[in-house]
Amino acid sequence: MSFFKKLFSSDKKETLDKGLEKSKTSFFSKLTKAVAGKSKVDDDVLDNLEEVLVSSDVGVNTTLKIIERIEERVSRDKYVGTEELNQILREEIAGLLSETKSGEATEFEVPKDKKPYVIMVVGVNGAGKTTTIGKLAYQFKKAGLSVVLGAADTFRAAAIDQLQVWADRVGVPIVRQQMGSDPASVAFDTLQSAVTQNADVVIIDTAGRLHNKVNLMNELSKVKRVMQKVVGDAPHDVLLVLDGSTGQNAFEQAKQFTAATEVNCLAVTKLDGTAKGGVVIGISDQFQIPVKYIGVGEGIEDLQVFNKYEFVDSFFK
Repeated sequence: MSFFKKLFSSDKKETLDKGLEKSKTSFFSKLTKAVAGKSKVDDDVLDNLEEVLVSSDVGVNTTLKIIERIEERVSRDKYVGTEELNQILREEIAGLLSETKSGEATEFEVPKDKKPYVIMVVGVNGAGKTTTIGKLAYQFKKAGLSVVLGAADTFRAAAIDQLQVWADRVGVPIVRQQMGSDPASVAFDTLQSAVTQNADVVIIDTAGRLHNKVNLMNELSKVKRVMQKVVGDAPHDVLLVLDGSTGQNAFEQAKQFTAATEVNCLAVTKLDGTAKGGVVIGISDQFQIPVKYIGVGEGIEDLQVFNKYEFVDSFFK
């Protein structure tokens, strides 16, 4: 397929290749065993491939879609050798991901008609939420944009302090209150400050508690309503941060948060430290919410804009 011939940004692509190394090695080790002794793709190979995809955290429903597509290819082409399976997988998975709603952004861009552009970040504690916010702030600032952070995860003092560390590191202002303060009040103050400063981007951290969905829903709804008193159409993005290393657990988190609030984009973190990178494929497909960013390393530059074709190219390289 022509999109695999596209010239990728070499430095970012190298980081992506390296970040997906564990997932790729694990996948191909399983795939090699699945086709051992077989010269063509038959029912046995497809059954084995199904196991490989599910055990690689692609998810059952997405796996069944991929298997169905490959079955159609085998039926149409009559004879498909196992040596062709890698390329067919690349093409069919890329085709599947093409059907999601995500665009093909390659940079950290901000809509020109939104100022300030407001991102509300949600996700469980430990998923890499605060780190993602810090890295996002760095990328936007690097692009020449002014950024204000809002520490509205007031449930934990550590969350406020951690965001302060990132604000200091990146060199951007932060609006914070004491632990236990009303999160909506922090969000309101943050947006007022951003408007006063004529800032380009606002990123609001929120609490990552899932023990009571009703409370979470009410809290996030209140934060949104209060923000809209300052910026009428805020937030412009509700970004859910998922820990890719948790595999199928990330699916469950996505279910919980998409039920609690109107998530419209995803960030999948910690892909460099896991063999569960296939979860990105399943989450993209199952939730039909675009994966906007992926974390492929600990460095401040290692949050990347997700490009489905680059991802598939790195995964199956």
